[in-house]
Amino acid sequence: MQDQEQMHSGWLTSTKPPPVYNGIPYFSTNSRLRPGLAQINTMDEAKTDSGVTAIDICVQHARDVLASQLPLIKDKGYDFAPDFRRMTIQLYLLGVMRRCGEGLDLPIDPREHAFVALQSMLISDGMREKQARQRIIFLRKMSHMEEGGDALAVSTGYEATPGDNSMPMLFDEYRDETRVSGALWRLFERGKKIMLIGGASAAFLAIWAATILLPKSEGIDILAFGLLAAALVVIPVFLIGLLIYRAKIRKPGTSSSSPP
Repeated sequence: MQDQEQMHSGWLTSTKPPPVYNGIPYFSTNSRLRPGLAQINTMDEAKTDSGVTAIDICVQHARDVLASQLPLIKDKGYDFAPDFRRMTIQLYLLGVMRRCGEGLDLPIDPREHAFVALQSMLISDGMREKQARQRIIFLRKMSHMEEGGDALAVSTGYEATPGDNSMPMLFDEYRDETRVSGALWRLFERGKKIMLIGGASAAFLAIWAATILLPKSEGIDILAFGLLAAALVVIPVFLIGLLIYRAKIRKPGTSSSSPP
């Protein structure tokens, strides 16, 4: 830690360019924060001179807010698809970091800084850098509504404070949304397993039977027979899944509001 502090201090006094993160120089920042963020202002003012970055401040604030919200949604017993739950929380944290960044003297737009900070957070949580970049690209697309405003999760995170029940209120908006339900997700997951395992099993049995019963058949004919058997399993399962999609996702009367 002492070596890291000396290294950051060297950046502040050196004539060499500061370190660059995604093309943006980050080595220290003025930590003047909004009144609502007074806790991290008090904690980090003394640290900025020793190398705490704007990214560090926003990531830590996001972790604090998240730690106060997760127990609240756990008590609610929500049953959402894992991908939807993960995406909504990440967009929420994007809003949290954006507001945090607005209280700092940043060289870039606070929204862009929030994406950089979120990518840093994903990497520090174990995601590979390439995956994190791809995730940020996806979240950029999902952070806007079709009308041009921020997604609900982003705007909710922007207004959030630790322990304010904002995340449960956000998820309550989608509690009756069939498209993001855990039950529908599990149904599709089982369907994929049936197609994979059932199709492979049918192909194996068909090839085995053709080899035993039709020993004079050519290899290409046996392979075609196996593929046909697999298709007889995969296609009906796929069609059933498509019917469920049309019935439950695109049926008339479905809520016009889309998840962030």
